[in-house]
Amino acid sequence: MVIAIMGILAAVALPSLRGLKPNAKVAATGQLLEAVGRARQLAISQRTPVYMVFVATNFWNDPAFAFSSWTSNDQAVAVGLYDKQLVGYAYVCLRSIGDQPGMHTPRYLSSWRTLVPGAYISPEKFTPPASLSAPPPVVLTIKTNGLVAYQVYGFNYTNTIPFPSETTKPAPSGAPYVKLPYIEFDATGQLVSGLSGEPELIPVSEGSVNYARDVNTKAATKASAQVLERPPGNTTDNYSLVAIDRLTGRARVERRKVQ
Repeated sequence: MVIAIMGILAAVALPSLRGLKPNAKVAATGQLLEAVGRARQLAISQRTPVYMVFVATNFWNDPAFAFSSWTSNDQAVAVGLYDKQLVGYAYVCLRSIGDQPGMHTPRYLSSWRTLVPGAYISPEKFTPPASLSAPPPVVLTIKTNGLVAYQVYGFNYTNTIPFPSETTKPAPSGAPYVKLPYIEFDATGQLVSGLSGEPELIPVSEGSVNYARDVNTKAATKASAQVLERPPGNTTDNYSLVAIDRLTGRARVERRKVQ
């Protein structure tokens, strides 16, 4: 009888305990929502356009990744970003109050930060446009109840931002800096990046991101991030989107609605 009662209590308590399990996608979506809001507020308070830049995969393959010509500090920062692909972001402005006319000094307004473990920005979002001046392509089509609910466009890219830090010198030849995916807010807080007339949608996926590491130092090495979506298909079937309004620059969360 005692064993039977314990079994009944366990069956009743188990669903409640499962509900206490932290949801990485919800946590990462909330973090990204606050981070986007922070970028907008920085643009307004600094009275200058502010970029929120992200760490794409294989950024070291860019011709402007002139690692050998960088300072040891910049090299260390770059190496530290090998395991921030798809999850890393920072804030940058190209000019600030007090800069002399025609003399602008790029500044990182934060260190490089990462989303909580267990979630990442969908790799499709990092699909680059055909050129820096070309509009971003459609990279994901999300449906609800069989109908198209959202079309997600890729990030804009720029090569005008020093990377991986504000002290990094331009490449000796070719493009000045590594191309970075970004969103941008102007001094009034409006979103000025992305496809004209469309909101910026940033999809958050649940799963793990794995990075190749040195067997001795355990430091991440140059290798593409390997993502494991868990459960499979949750990016589109159980979507979580940070949606940024173009006119106001304010962000909100769009989640799947089951009918």
